[in-house]
Amino acid sequence: MINKKKLDDLSPYKTETTKCKVRLSSNELPFEFPTEIIYEALRQVDETKIRLYPDPEAKRLKEAIADFIGVPEENILLGNGSDELIYYISLVIGEKGVFIPVPTFPMYLISTKVAGRKPFEVYLDPHFDIDVERTKSVLGEVDLAFFSYPNNPTGNLFSKEKINFIREKGIFIAVDEAYYNYAGDTFINEALKREDTVVLRTLSKIGMSGLRVGVLIGVKEIIREIEKIRLPFNISAVSQVIATYLLCRAKDYIKCMVDKVIEERERLEKEMSRIKGVEVFKSKANFILFRTPFPADVVHKELIKEDVLVRDVSYMPLLERCLRVSVGKPEDNDFFLEKLRIVLERL
Repeated sequence: MINKKKLDDLSPYKTETTKCKVRLSSNELPFEFPTEIIYEALRQVDETKIRLYPDPEAKRLKEAIADFIGVPEENILLGNGSDELIYYISLVIGEKGVFIPVPTFPMYLISTKVAGRKPFEVYLDPHFDIDVERTKSVLGEVDLAFFSYPNNPTGNLFSKEKINFIREKGIFIAVDEAYYNYAGDTFINEALKREDTVVLRTLSKIGMSGLRVGVLIGVKEIIREIEKIRLPFNISAVSQVIATYLLCRAKDYIKCMVDKVIEERERLEKEMSRIKGVEVFKSKANFILFRTPFPADVVHKELIKEDVLVRDVSYMPLLERCLRVSVGKPEDNDFFLEKLRIVLERL
């Protein structure tokens, strides 16, 4: 029988699936890999014996990721997306409650509850940074804290000093750097040296969302312990082959495309700020949080009518009338800007 007691206060993770001409809702890299690179990757997949189980340790992929990030292989654990690794951390690290600043990535809360842990959700301050005074009141109840860095959906980097303050209270920190490539700031050096810190990375935001490859980085003792609960064959053979090839063959292309997204992010922020009534929050990720004078669900639906899909995040605490738009290709960003002006004028 289903354990209703465990599931009653859970809600499925929300995704946007509405079909639109311009989809800017999921924070994916907007640019495709060159055709010749994709063809070669698929040729290698064609040579893969899919009747066999994949390499359970994903050795070649781990080697490629270690080289791409610049860390030793022994400090890496791979997951079927970062979501799997977040769940492992919730299961293995600590026994008390879990500190979660909100608003933030919903999977921290979901994984905490599924793991049978008590979440302590603490509202961010008006600048979307950690509220130290509110945080102090729960520190005695928790021994694990999740930080999205930059934070999703607000796009800002939390104060390192405030994160360090929490860690100094004997709390293990998991720093989710899914958007690291767009921010350039990291806790990776601490994760390689300290037993109270791990860093999460992903290939999803640099053009490989469909492969579902997440990366956990920590000292080898932590990696070895979490490895004990890793599900076998959690990275498919196809994902291993394609991700390995792209990381080795297309490293320069990935960097170039990330740089283009950063340029477009800055342009998009400026253009959105010029639209009457739009409040734009500066971002260090590949998306932008913005607020309009109108209910977010209304703006969201009106944009869909105009063939543009963004993310309505107004259901989250502190984000009344807020939406999140992913940074797309220049032509898609221009289309979004045009339609946003039309919708706001109509409303």
